[in-house]
Amino acid sequence: MAQYLPSLIRGMGFSDVVDILIVSYIIFKLLGFIQSTRAAQLAKGLGIVVAAYLASDLFNFYTVNWLLSKVLSIGLIALVVVFQPELRRALEYLGRGKFSTKGFSMEREKINGNIQTIVRAVEYFAARKEGALIVIENDTALQDIAENGTLLDAQLTEPLLENIFYKGSPLHDGAAILRGDRILAAGCVLPLTENPNLSKDLGTRHRAGIGMSENSDATVLIVSEETGIISMAQNGKLSRFLDLKAVEKNLYGIYLKKTAPDTPPTVLAFGNRRKDADGKEHNS
Repeated sequence: MAQYLPSLIRGMGFSDVVDILIVSYIIFKLLGFIQSTRAAQLAKGLGIVVAAYLASDLFNFYTVNWLLSKVLSIGLIALVVVFQPELRRALEYLGRGKFSTKGFSMEREKINGNIQTIVRAVEYFAARKEGALIVIENDTALQDIAENGTLLDAQLTEPLLENIFYKGSPLHDGAAILRGDRILAAGCVLPLTENPNLSKDLGTRHRAGIGMSENSDATVLIVSEETGIISMAQNGKLSRFLDLKAVEKNLYGIYLKKTAPDTPPTVLAFGNRRKDADGKEHNS
């Protein structure tokens, strides 16, 4: 093989090098994508079946080879069904990649106001241990999810968010979907994650938040009703025990990612005091 290598290299043209680089990049990205999803276990199983098929061909195990060839031919169709969530997510990722030019149409002042409203509402829920599930729409449109709840299309305000997730409200068990500076809908049912490796301590609200982030590029803020712990789900991953500064930083990353990178974020002032329903003061 070594004696053929120099002639092989000399015979390669520019298009061959580009071709190899493109295929290598696709394989690298595909492996990285599979590794971060439940498809990793399925891919390992598929690899074992393919290896067994090649081995049966090498050692002339005719019956086993015939059986595995039929399994693989049918399996191509089955893979589309089994990997449907991952394929959808991959195509959505491709669609909102470098070719996507969609950006937020809000002015910078409105962006700052949006972030203040969300952060202060989250602080309010955490202090009172009121469960909340807030979905921030990005490039993937969530109209189908919004339509299974109550459509509002209302201006985003802290009092409205507080009323939506008030324990006596009929909408408090569902999710609120934010689009720009509007509350698109509330009381929405989100798809639950099927990740088997999640902690048993995570309830339906957290699993719904993770599931939504797996099926779209949305960011989901979750406030636990039992503990008041603030969590954030992005790209199928859950970050827990967040403080308000971490929430604020992530929100700026969402709202300002397609604007000028040299624009400094406005630091929120959390020094204002407010009283909750029990008369106790806390930062707002």
